[in-house]
Amino acid sequence: MAVIDPAEEINELSGTLQGIQDVLDLDALRKQIAELEDQAAAPDLWNDTEQAQRVTSRLSHLQAEVNRVDGLGRRLEDLPILFELAAEEGDEDALAEAERELAALRSEVGALEVRTLLSGEYDAREALVTINAQAGGVDAADWAQMLLRMFLRWAERKGYPAEVYETSYAEEAGIKSATFAVKAPYAYGTLRGEHGTHRLVRISPFDNQGRRQTSFAGVDVVPVVEQTDHIDINEDDLRIDVYRSSGPGGQGVNTTDSAVRITHLPTGIVVSCQNERSQLQNRATAMAVLSAKLLERKRQEEAAAMNELRGETTTSWGTQIRNYVLHPYQIVKDLRTGVEAGNPTAVLDGDLDEFIEGEIRWSRRQESGDNQ
Repeated sequence: MAVIDPAEEINELSGTLQGIQDVLDLDALRKQIAELEDQAAAPDLWNDTEQAQRVTSRLSHLQAEVNRVDGLGRRLEDLPILFELAAEEGDEDALAEAERELAALRSEVGALEVRTLLSGEYDAREALVTINAQAGGVDAADWAQMLLRMFLRWAERKGYPAEVYETSYAEEAGIKSATFAVKAPYAYGTLRGEHGTHRLVRISPFDNQGRRQTSFAGVDVVPVVEQTDHIDINEDDLRIDVYRSSGPGGQGVNTTDSAVRITHLPTGIVVSCQNERSQLQNRATAMAVLSAKLLERKRQEEAAAMNELRGETTTSWGTQIRNYVLHPYQIVKDLRTGVEAGNPTAVLDGDLDEFIEGEIRWSRRQESGDNQ
């Protein structure tokens, strides 16, 4: 195996970073930041709480993105000096430190490069994620809850705000379903590759004979609806039920009927929200989730119609995408990209970046092939 000269690799990384800067258009981003800073400084900003939160969230994200690129540039400029000093002084510890910094930059520039691939129509939006227990009984319900924790831990690691809107608990253990929002720019583009069926193989903790059990859970990812979207919902098409929020084992959470369930009769889509104390707030959030699901349904129908005109067929969204095997060996493997990890515990604790980056690159290759 050939040894790569650090100077050569630093030059390659610098070239990659320059390409990323061109794609991101840092001058345009800095102009947006200046405009958002003016909006954030307005004395009446917080008269409209939702708008204020959008402005401050967008400003924070753009500032972090520009600082990230600038910081990588400075580190790449400093790195040759670290290698030179280590070589001149024959300092093995300093050389090891420089090599660790090179490895870190290699990883961080690669991750940033993936971000530039998120150019789909809805990729820049926040995400709504729904997890449903599928085949596997109580093990599937437990598996759905494990997946919920995995995604929430991933969001926490990234510093992305996440809010659980609704959790439907199973009787014995785990959950039947849960819906949560990841409130960060590009959350949808980042997570949309997680859409599909996730399969778990393990020794069941609910089987007295300690037999191996295979369980399935479905993950649905849709973009959050914005004001520019045209989603018309007829009130006559809705059935709205109110009920009392409950926790594990049917334990009451709220003492009032504040939870809201909305059924869209023409499509059969059902959404719920129980995280707010106010029935009006829960209804507003449930309507936002319904709008997002109807937008995604509309997008899929339009894509299917275009594919039919082209004579193309697409695979089902419900296909199995990833295996998590805890017994008889330990591995997590993505069936589309081939990315795998030998530490399922770390993956289930939110260490998903390698899988997500692999999905984004794979997806863009598929789309490029389709467009040729």
